[in-house]
Amino acid sequence: MRTICLYFEIHQIIHLKRYRFFDIGSDHYYYDDYANETGMNEVAERSYIPALNTLIEMVKKSEGAFKVALSISGVALEQLEFHAPAVLDLLHQLNDTGNCEFLCEPYSHGLSSLANETCFREEVRRQRLKIKQMFGKEPKVFRNSSLIYSDEIGGMVASMGFKGMLTEGAKHALGWKSPHYVYHCNQAPGLKLLLRDFKLSDDISLRFSNSEWSEYPLFADRYISWIDALPEEEQVVNIFMELSALGMAQPLSSNILEFLKALPECAKAKGITFSTPSEIVSKLKSISQLDVPYPMSWTDEERDTSSWLGNVLQREAFNKLYSVAERVRLCDDRRIKQDWDYLQASNNFRFMTTKNTGIWLNRGIYDSPYDAFTNYMNILGDFIKRVDALYPIDVDNEELNSLLTTIRNQGEEINELQKELAKWQEKVAKESDKVQKKPAEKKKAAAEKKKPAKEKEPSVEKKAAGRSKKTVETEQ
Repeated sequence: MRTICLYFEIHQIIHLKRYRFFDIGSDHYYYDDYANETGMNEVAERSYIPALNTLIEMVKKSEGAFKVALSISGVALEQLEFHAPAVLDLLHQLNDTGNCEFLCEPYSHGLSSLANETCFREEVRRQRLKIKQMFGKEPKVFRNSSLIYSDEIGGMVASMGFKGMLTEGAKHALGWKSPHYVYHCNQAPGLKLLLRDFKLSDDISLRFSNSEWSEYPLFADRYISWIDALPEEEQVVNIFMELSALGMAQPLSSNILEFLKALPECAKAKGITFSTPSEIVSKLKSISQLDVPYPMSWTDEERDTSSWLGNVLQREAFNKLYSVAERVRLCDDRRIKQDWDYLQASNNFRFMTTKNTGIWLNRGIYDSPYDAFTNYMNILGDFIKRVDALYPIDVDNEELNSLLTTIRNQGEEINELQKELAKWQEKVAKESDKVQKKPAEKKKAAAEKKKPAKEKEPSVEKKAAGRSKKTVETEQ
């Protein structure tokens, strides 16, 4: 039986403010709070809230037949908590249906998988914990920022215990093969790969409202008929996109949500089901390994990493940022940790692209890629000064790591000695109490012996005689 895996991504850009060269060293706050709040509120009202309400309605109306998967970056979750808690409420409602799977991804929605394995693992660990705390389930399937994948990244993801991973069905990686099967990582056969059908996904996320498109207007029954017409042995159709496509890229006036609502009924009529990534990974076997020696992604026609690292400006900023990765990882300063997350976000490098893709790119406050580079590097200059203030630049990472490990071990040893000391102090206090009680008991015993006979307690015989005398008097 053929099944559809429908997945949506939620990530929100953190807008940086205008930061001048002369601000370095004096201003340590890098963000445009107004742009962040208004941006989040706009996408929540125009996309997230109506789209999530639609997904909840689809699950209930289909009586559980409709299923969906979501991944939300840690940075986006922070912004939702601050500016759009109503979206979080809807995410919890969708989670309560039992028909939504939450995937794991890097906390910052950054490119650490291309730069620093230790940093990448730490981000994934934090995001995994965040998702479990919020939704009560530990993610079993992983998706990297913008579906970035290579053989090496797949090996790292598998070693962290994930059973499956989402990535792009890029032609240069697949060749003649179809994305409608389950594959596995060539470095870790236990990690199954679900490949995005970019044509069917882009038909919804990019072309749906384009009146010049040859298939416009697109209806749900025709869309499902394309899936039904695939060769019988091709059992998995992966449709992956950003949730903001529903309402932002494709306006609600285009009836995009009505199209979405009709999909489960049309699919049911053709005998096509919906499944979560975990269900597919657990039920279907891989047909072969996928060889991806160089990183691929779901961005632009090339489906590679050139959108973020394609020019000298981007690579300079990227290398400069990750030159302090080890120091940031070792520090305990919460502000530095948060700035690190926000500065890693992939959109910071995307704004610096000089590629001509034919698709308009919203650069926010920046007039050009050079403007974006200059502003980012000013901020990065101040950030690195703060990190260097904590850990001197003349101490290399290895030596610093060794020193901090020694300090940490000494701290643990001191804690153990303090616990041992507390035990002995408690023991001494108990023994001291016993020693103080003994003289007091001896004095009391001596005092009892010195009491006059009349003060002493009457004997049993005298007590009995006394009771008998009282009884006789009463009778008389």
